[in-house]
Amino acid sequence: MEGRIVGHRLGGNRYYPRQLIIEVEGAGKDISAIIGKKVVWVHPVTGRKFVGKIVRRHGKRNRFIAYFRVPPPGQAKGGSVVIV
Repeated sequence: MEGRIVGHRLGGNRYYPRQLIIEVEGAGKDISAIIGKKVVWVHPVTGRKFVGKIVRRHGKRNRFIAYFRVPPPGQAKGGSVVIV
């Protein structure tokens, strides 16, 4: 399953660098099946893999919040991810 990184999760006075909003293509009604799955983003130059986990839903669209142990760089915004 494929997805796209929309941006960081924002708060009132700060942003959360380890939490990214991911828009999943073709999620449909399988929302509970997506939560808990791993998300992988690969750096286009170095090939380094950033692995995260989908924690919860974000809004009413097909968007979810993924938590990463190591925060991905800003180049990840707008990039595609693979949901395993």
